[in-house]
Parts: sequence; structure tokens; C-alpha cells
Amino acid sequence: MIRIGGATGYWGEADLALPQFLGEGDLDFIVFDYLAEITMSIMARAKAADPEKGYATDFVTAIVAPHLLAIADSGVKLISNAGGVNPEACGRAIRQLIEDAGLSLKVAVITGDDLMPKLDLVLGSEPAEMFTGEPTPPREAIASGNAYLGAFPIAEALNQGADIVVTGRCVDSAVTLGACIHRFGWQRDDLDLLAAGSLAGHLIECGPQATGGNYTDWHEVADSLHEVGYPIAEIAADGAVVMTKPKGTGGCVTIGTVGEQLLYEIGDPAAYYLPDVICDFTQVSLQQIDTDRVAVTGARGRGLPAQYKTSMTWADGWRAGMIGFYVGARAAEKARLFADEAIQRARRKLSKMGAPDYIDVCVEVVGDESHWGEAARYVRSREVAVKVACRHADRRATDLLMRELAGVGLGAPAGFCAFAGTRPKSSPVIRLFSILVDRDVVDIQIHTADQAQSFEDSQAIQSAVHDLAQDAVGNDTAAEREETAVATDDGTERIEVPLERLAWARSGDKGDKANIGVMARKPEYFPWIAAALNESYVASRFEHFMASPEMDRYVLPGLPALNFVLHHALGGGGVASLRNDPQAKGYAQILLDTPVSLPAQLLED
Repeated sequence: MIRIGGATGYWGEADLALPQFLGEGDLDFIVFDYLAEITMSIMARAKAADPEKGYATDFVTAIVAPHLLAIADSGVKLISNAGGVNPEACGRAIRQLIEDAGLSLKVAVITGDDLMPKLDLVLGSEPAEMFTGEPTPPREAIASGNAYLGAFPIAEALNQGADIVVTGRCVDSAVTLGACIHRFGWQRDDLDLLAAGSLAGHLIECGPQATGGNYTDWHEVADSLHEVGYPIAEIAADGAVVMTKPKGTGGCVTIGTVGEQLLYEIGDPAAYYLPDVICDFTQVSLQQIDTDRVAVTGARGRGLPAQYKTSMTWADGWRAGMIGFYVGARAAEKARLFADEAIQRARRKLSKMGAPDYIDVCVEVVGDESHWGEAARYVRSREVAVKVACRHADRRATDLLMRELAGVGLGAPAGFCAFAGTRPKSSPVIRLFSILVDRDVVDIQIHTADQAQSFEDSQAIQSAVHDLAQDAVGNDTAAEREETAVATDDGTERIEVPLERLAWARSGDKGDKANIGVMARKPEYFPWIAAALNESYVASRFEHFMASPEMDRYVLPGLPALNFVLHHALGGGGVASLRNDPQAKGYAQILLDTPVSLPAQLLED
């Protein structure tokens, strides 16, 4: 068995984890996940300004530097995708710290994910975006282009004696799976084992989201979240996983916390694509085996994808926005008039200048009963927040609306207030463009202090698993999925309760898609939850958010749970969106007040 701690889930997260893990004293690996699509574009701009930047500097300054001696004494190995768009510079900075400290730790850097030097080859056929079908963006607008690498190069770096492994863009779970492959000798055709290791990586890749953070039952851990424990995955050679956390830390590890994280930001649970394996999580089950210990079993591997997913970020104009508050009677009406007044003034000036109108303008009045749609249960509020945002190809136009919003105050309805400070500034709109590229396009290398060694990924896959990649989804995974248990009316007394009483839920984003995972607190509740949350109901609940009614509903009978994927539901997603919730963090909370009717006896039991 090995013990792996998940220390970060994004660039900028609090630095609580490493002291916890070093204090625990018996971890084999600590993994760090820093990267998201928008993070890559920020790092690309940093590298353009300074060739020695473009990586997660926090990993060097806040993680390695202050804890270097403790890391060396403990023998724990660090694996991180902190390299961003400049992993070699990150590696150099860490090696310098090690040299200055007089230590002999070995650093390995994995490169090859950056496809910007091969942009003409990658985009030669003008591929369409793999999810939306949008055309290839202008070449000059592309800021970054990175293939999502897998775990086997990480395992090889560890095989060569690396104490610290730094990668560029790899899938989030690969830092965990790489440690498993290294320690247990898993091979490319050990698909179920690779799926189990990938699931363990998925469960710890978002740090304390598996230990009480963003938890439906947040009130159970409210007193200890200030010292929330970060997750530890105990992984056995046969793929068995136990989730836990350091002793004496806050939060909790329960079927609910682990189940919510399992459902977070997945699509089809029977075909969860990763570079090393196509996972099937539909039969995964969770068991509370002790306090803060949850056993995870049942992940399956269906095959290997023939290509790498590659994500590019590109600049598509400018956006700006501000938030203010209105108080008093008819607050929402006054807030909308305030916003409309400024927008009309800005548009009038654009017209006089012969400039085009805004690409998009968004006004959201949070606290108004109409903000979350007709299904939301709000009463008319005497205090609301008003957010006004816009998008335009020209920065001067977005700056113009911000000036008008700042300047309209004395002529607006009474009751406006705002936190004092500088006027909001325009920022670039960064869009995501994802495609598939053949594996042989990617040249992976493992760099140590004195050499660079090629890693042959595509040839190894072809020789190891032959046609598994082609067979993986050709078997029609839908035919093997279990049908949803059916709720039947046997004439017993019914009671109606909010979904939150029957289920845990968590939501997240992938580009312009939102996912909402809903897991029954008891298997007996699941048929009634599934009956209430049919596709038409969920679509109607979020229709005011969705640009189109396209939606998928998936069943995970092992938990049991449902996963909903709402397409075109985030206004473009990320920083391309003008919405208050461009990452769907609140979508599960909206769904949790759904009324569900079920036999009263089930609740009494």
C-alpha cells in the first residue's frame, strides 16, 4: 500500500496541506494540482513578459522553499503540474533551492505537452472544436496550446530516482496514477487498475473538496473548516482505495464527501476519458469502514483513447464588470433602472462614434426572486446586489461602460451603495478551444539536471494494447448500463420533502457545460429521487441559464447517483462568461430544494 496526499486543487489555494502531511509523517507521495485552462493562459502571458516565468511560482516559494529540509528528511516524493507553460524554468528554480541548501534531491521535469511550436501541424486541417463545433480561431489570437499528458512519463521519472517531479499540462489525476504505476509496476493493459488509480487521483485532485469543503452538509463541519484536513488516498496494489485525512484536522471523510467529489466535473460516468485509460465509474461503491475512512471499490477500465485531448486558449476581445448594491423598497426595480441607465448612455456614445454595439451585456440582480428562475423560492428583497458586465472587441468600449456606471450615481434611483475603491478594469476574454491530436505528434521528454531523455508514448501503447483503443467505446457502453430503479405507487402514505433531505449534490463546469451530480443518502431513496429528477424537470429548472435545451442524464447505480450534464449552460464558461456563476458552483444548491414525494415509511425507517 502507498499513501498519497492531495495538497492543492488550483493555483492560489491556501498552503495548509503540506504541514499537515509532513506532520502525519508516513506519506509516500504528495501531489499538487495547479492547472486549469484559464491558468494556462495567464501563465502564457507571464512567460511572454519574462522567459523565466509561466509556472506556478507558489510551488517554489510557498511549498518547496520553506519546507525543503523537512521534505528531504521525510523521504516523501513530490509530484506537481506546477510547471504550467514553462516546466523547465520551474525545475531550474527548484534545483537552485536544493543546491543552495546543500542537499542532493533529484528533480525531473516532463515536457512535450506544449504544442505551440507545432501549431501549424496541429491546426493544418482547420479542425472544429470537439464539443461545440466552432471553427478554428485565428492563429494570432492563440495564447496557449497543450496536450493533456498521462501518468506513464511521471512513473518513468520516479523509476529513474526523481524525488520531485514537475510536469506541464497533464490530466489532474495523472500525478496520483503515476505514483501507483511506479510503485506497483502496473502495465498499460492493466485497465481496471489504471482506472482505480485514476479514480483515487480524481478524489484527491481538488484538495479538501473530499474532506468537507463545498459539502452539502456543511453545517456538520462548520466549526472545523478553518483547519480542514486535506485528503489522503491509501492505495493498494490490487486497486483498493481508502480515503482518509491527517489525524487531528478539521472537516470529515464520509460517504457523502467522497461521493460528492467522485461526481464532481465528470461527464458520462461509463466513459470518463483519460490519456491512460477510459474509466467506467458506474459500479463504484463506497463504504464507511471507520471514522474518517471510506473504502472505494468498483472502478473499471474500458480501454485506451487513441489520441490526446488538446486545449488551446485564445483571446476574443475584452470584458469588464462591476457589482453594486441597492437597498430599500423596490430594490430590484431600482437596480435594474440603474443598470439600464448606464447601458443606454454607453450605447448612445458608441453609436455617435460609429462603433459597433456590445457583443454581450449581462445584468444580474442577485436577491431578486427572478434571478434564479421561476422555480426559485425567494421573497421580494429590500437589499439586492446588481452586477453589470459587457463584452466588446475593443477595450475602449468596455472601459466606456465602466465609466458610465461610475458616473451615473447622482442621477440614479436612491439607495445605491458600493465598496469604495478604484473603477473596475477591462480584462481579456479568454476562450477555450479543444481538439484531439494523434499521440505521435507529441514529443515527451524527461529532463534531469544533466540530460533529456525521450519517452515513447505512442509506440508503447500500440505494442502493449493493440486495438483496445478502437474497441473501448465500440462495445456501446450504453447497452451495459443498468436501468434506473423505478418508483412504484403501492398506495402507502406519501410525504413531500426537499431533495437535500434525501441526497447529497455537487456541481461544476467543463468549458460551457455544467454538471450536477446527485447521490442518494440511502439506496431506498434513489428510485424516488430519479422519478422526480427526470430530464424534463431538470431542463425546466435551468432553462433560464441554458442557451439550448441539450442535456444528458446518466445513472451510477453503484453509489447510487445521477449525473446531469447541461450543455451551453454557462454563457461561454470561465472568463468568457459574464455571469456571476460561470463555473456552475451554485447549480447543485438550486436543485437541492426540489420537492420529492416518497412513502413516509421510508423516512421513518
